[in-house]
Amino acid sequence: MRVQLLHIDACPGHEPAGRRLRESLDALGLGDVPIDEVLVRSSADAAALPFAGSPTIVVDGEDLFPSPANLLGLACRVYATDAGLADSPTRSQITEALRARM
Repeated sequence: MRVQLLHIDACPGHEPAGRRLRESLDALGLGDVPIDEVLVRSSADAAALPFAGSPTIVVDGEDLFPSPANLLGLACRVYATDAGLADSPTRSQITEALRARM
């Protein structure tokens, strides 16, 4: 399993998403799976990746939370959670999405 965390430099959701992603992988017995953090520096970089805003979690080349279209620029992403809109998915959302891929 290849896991990437795509993000822009100024995104506040990057760190919580990375922490929750690691916790979710560990909880699912995937503690040996590394997380490759990818800094998206330009619109060209974003266009070449499955980037839908920062942070985007990619598993085996596919967005863990697919959206209708890729974002062609550098922006933060918003996730719908039980508590409302947030700058990163919850740990339970990540865990469930990973479990669905397994």
